[in-house]
Amino acid sequence: MRIISINTNGIRAAARKGFFSWLAAQNADVVCIQETKAQRQQLDDPQFHPKGYHCHYHDAEKKGYSGVAIYSKALPDKVTVGLGWPEIDREGRYLAIQLGNLTVASLYMHSGTAGEHRQNLKYAFMAKFLPFLRQQAQPLIVCGDWNIAHQKIDLKNWQSNQKNSGFLPEERAWMDALLDNGQFVDAFRCVNLQAEQYTWWSNRGQAWLNNTGWRIDYQIISADLAKQVKTAHIYKEQRFSDHAPLMIDYDF
Repeated sequence: MRIISINTNGIRAAARKGFFSWLAAQNADVVCIQETKAQRQQLDDPQFHPKGYHCHYHDAEKKGYSGVAIYSKALPDKVTVGLGWPEIDREGRYLAIQLGNLTVASLYMHSGTAGEHRQNLKYAFMAKFLPFLRQQAQPLIVCGDWNIAHQKIDLKNWQSNQKNSGFLPEERAWMDALLDNGQFVDAFRCVNLQAEQYTWWSNRGQAWLNNTGWRIDYQIISADLAKQVKTAHIYKEQRFSDHAPLMIDYDF
């Protein structure tokens, strides 16, 4: 089972950069997309409903903002749009499908880089989301842009970013709480412990060329799936976004 997760930073922009042509050759079973930045009525073009996939979108109310999607080869037994939290669902940040006993979700967590107000919203979401995750039936795979680099190995310039959103002590401690109690694991780190493995690069300076990046895109999985992770790969041969696709193969 191959699952691909990517923040497209605008699904229409990614399409113009060849994302759907590339996707057609990947043989993915599930594709989780974040930051579609589009409304459903703007996605009538067939490329946004790839042949062979059942496609589901959860848009933000604000046009050109946020939004998540999931494509799956198998018809989901259930589709859950949003979390039932109006302040979150208005921004289109969570979508889940059920395939048999497996749940796969696409998550776009808040960024706090716009200021204290957005950071506080992020903290409020984190406070509600952790107990929500712990109550979910397993097996579970939550794919997405979590907007947190967990450890020093997960960003190039960790020393200079300790006071910046995405690498704040409170955010890292939250990831510790998520991953250290034995219920969930970081699928990528099950098979790849190398440094300088990043999924996002700033558009400022020469971040991409110098690989000055952050690993903020994850597939967080219930611990019962840890032994089923076979390969994990960050695709960097083409650029569809300021994020790279995260591709993980499972024996499921």
